[in-house]
Amino acid sequence: MKKQVLIILLVLITLVGCTRIDAGYEGILIKQYGTNKGVQDVSLVTGRVWYNPWTEDVEQYATFIQTIDYQPFSINAKDGSEFTVDPTLSFNIVFGNSPRIFIKYRKSLEEVSKTTILNYVKDAFRIQMNKYTTDEIVSNREQFESDVQKTLSEVLDKEGFKLEQLTSGLKYPKTIVDAVNNKNKAVQEAMKVENELRITKAQSEKMIVQAGAEKKANELKQQSLTPLLIQQQFIEKWDGKTPLYGSIPTFFKNVQ
Repeated sequence: MKKQVLIILLVLITLVGCTRIDAGYEGILIKQYGTNKGVQDVSLVTGRVWYNPWTEDVEQYATFIQTIDYQPFSINAKDGSEFTVDPTLSFNIVFGNSPRIFIKYRKSLEEVSKTTILNYVKDAFRIQMNKYTTDEIVSNREQFESDVQKTLSEVLDKEGFKLEQLTSGLKYPKTIVDAVNNKNKAVQEAMKVENELRITKAQSEKMIVQAGAEKKANELKQQSLTPLLIQQQFIEKWDGKTPLYGSIPTFFKNVQ
């Protein structure tokens, strides 16, 4: 009897599978039979799930926020300029939509995010990029990125996803980058020249002021050098010896 019970348990173990749907995930129970295999009967399950591994399968979709850093790709603007986009996307599944998403794509969430959602991202950038010229993108980048995010959000919402955040990582064409760098360089050089001119002008004005002051001082000095003042200065510096001037000795030299 015990042997028969053991055999029955072994058979049940091979016929019945068990898995647990953790918090942050939605479980999808898929019945693998009929002409539309995997699509005929799909239901949402939670907690501990018992299933027949021979005729059923359980797929888990994460409902917490997923962040994906996609590889860069190129998009052309309205006037033909080529921009590079290096997007990072954060999204999650709206609760209860896992079965609908699986029925439509019949892929794991990882596969859906790497293929289908990536295509939605590229389409959103392509649609909006075709509405802007190069100059408009450069001068209205914030508005452009907002339009891309709105377009992508609407598409994902219809598919059962919620867009949390989109970073474009937008890179301008080399010609635009070079033009901006050259413009900045020209502005910096112009500012440098202007500063040098200001310094030169200030130095020149300073020299003019100093020259004027020296000239004024000399004029005042010349005006103050009267014969009486010169004789007084001579007396102050006299060493006590009698000086003689001219062929006929005189004590003071005539000062004109």
